[in-house]
Amino acid sequence: MHFLPEKIDDYVVAHSQQEPDLLKELTKETWQKVLNPRMLSGTFQGRVLAMITKLINPKTILEIGTYTGYSALCMAEGLQEEGMLHTIDKNEELEELQTKYFQKSPYANNIKQYVGKALDIIPTITETFDLVFIDADKSNYSNYFHKVIDKMNSGGIILSDNVLWSGKVTEALDPKDEDTRMLLAYNKLLCEDERIETVLLPIRDGLTISRVK
Repeated sequence: MHFLPEKIDDYVVAHSQQEPDLLKELTKETWQKVLNPRMLSGTFQGRVLAMITKLINPKTILEIGTYTGYSALCMAEGLQEEGMLHTIDKNEELEELQTKYFQKSPYANNIKQYVGKALDIIPTITETFDLVFIDADKSNYSNYFHKVIDKMNSGGIILSDNVLWSGKVTEALDPKDEDTRMLLAYNKLLCEDERIETVLLPIRDGLTISRVK
């Protein structure tokens, strides 16, 4: 979902850094072999994630929602040399594809994969986080936030994807639309929680940056 006029969006993409060849290869294979390839972060948002991570230069990252590994590889670009990115996905069928591209990247030793429910796995990770990226099932966004907020380092960043939900957050709520209802509650939580300061960016389908005080 693009909220900018198409010509402006095209200009923005054309004048932003392009993705590395490995990510082009991963994108191609995802579209060839995986259901719902539109779930990929994509070139522009991937470069946004890489830039944010390079600015933070985190030692520890948590990603909730690996999919095929595209966003993990983008964020790994900004990791400290001995840093670690923990990435969780419930779909075990994607693990082999993720591993293939993680191993082909320079960050094979900096990425740790988990398969299962993030709400169960997060408490087992003993490290605290400099950066968290939430991009999984929308109905659990608030639950993920509550699981990670006490594991964040001071000044740490929580990124939340798809928070505009194709514009549905601005429309009359369909009583049957649970995902939109939960995203509305989540966006309100991020705006009002006094432990963080938040900016919602209208990038693609909406990306929130929340900084832990």
